[in-house]
Amino acid sequence: MKLTSYTDYSLRTLIYLASLETDRLCNIQEISDAYGISKNHLMKVVHHLGKLGIIETVRGRNGGFRLALPPGDINIGKLVRQTEDGFYLVDCFNPDTPNACVITPVCELSHILREALQAYLHVLDKYTLADIVKSPEAYRELLFKEIQ
Repeated sequence: MKLTSYTDYSLRTLIYLASLETDRLCNIQEISDAYGISKNHLMKVVHHLGKLGIIETVRGRNGGFRLALPPGDINIGKLVRQTEDGFYLVDCFNPDTPNACVITPVCELSHILREALQAYLHVLDKYTLADIVKSPEAYRELLFKEIQ
């Protein structure tokens, strides 16, 4: 299973924010520069994370955004479910597309793949952003080279 770039950028954005000094605001340009990824894609990600209540935005001249929740309250499995379009490992999983596979009525592979997907998500459900960013200082050394 491969995560979409959207989910990858969502996770990277949250890792960046969890690495910041407490209550420090940042902007899209900072994250874009740190990771070398598109500002346009990040704007969509940040907007969505704000709508989910995971980050908060502060408007104005010195505005920006930061985590709205403690890293320990941001579950990775839940985030992945909220940022992925769907978990259609094979065409027959997607109810919105016609299924051209002739063996679907008797195929057991779909059951096995569903079980594997559930196991994958179960593992992600065991972790939070705090588990990923155990040492914010180490992340800051790598991410904030330009700022320091």
